[in-house]
Amino acid sequence: MDSAPPSYKGHRYPVEIISRCVWRYHRFPVSFREVEELMLQRGVVVSYESVCRWCAKFGQAYANGLRRRRPRPGDKWHLDEVFIKVNGEQRYLWRAVDADGNVLDVLVQNRRDTATARRFFRKLMKKAHMVPRVVVTDKLRSYGAAHREVMPSVEHRSHKGLNNRAENSHQPTRQRERAMKGFRSTGGARRFLSAFSGISPHFRPRRHLRTASDHRAEMTIRFVIWDQITGTADQPTTA
Repeated sequence: MDSAPPSYKGHRYPVEIISRCVWRYHRFPVSFREVEELMLQRGVVVSYESVCRWCAKFGQAYANGLRRRRPRPGDKWHLDEVFIKVNGEQRYLWRAVDADGNVLDVLVQNRRDTATARRFFRKLMKKAHMVPRVVVTDKLRSYGAAHREVMPSVEHRSHKGLNNRAENSHQPTRQRERAMKGFRSTGGARRFLSAFSGISPHFRPRRHLRTASDHRAEMTIRFVIWDQITGTADQPTTA
């Protein structure tokens, strides 16, 4: 499903500068100040405060545009949860991916109980507009209880060794969490991770399954899609 790019009305910087800053921040483990420095090296003077505002305003819109371009998710879902630090306190990041490693959704919560698992199941089905054939989780009992209530007809495989797909998908988030020295608030973590889980995987094709030439060709296609959803497709490159 195609959609119009977000509106940049009122912004004095051109679209390509804004989209490039948002891309750099979500693709690489850099801070807003480091993005400012990278742009300065290219001759573009922009403050880190502007980069922060652009990421907050356009990051989720870009992520939503990329998600709409993706094919229908597979019918085998892998779910996992890990703890993250928010203002020094422990929270839980729930994540679901399909068999190809595409992120279906994320959820940040204070607990990892049955109520949260139930909420996550319902959120996933509503967002994907489908019911999976198989759900793969670790041995957390909350998954089993929520599964019996929300999707009893779906096959549930509960085994830690089967869930490497979801566990591996947490690695980029861990890398960013270390670079950011944790999250300052639960709301901030939710907003960043929601946008990050849509943008970062787009630029992380399964490199180990491709030759170098195939990888470059795939990345070229993905950059074209990025230009289309950000509205820079018909504009000259500035940075």
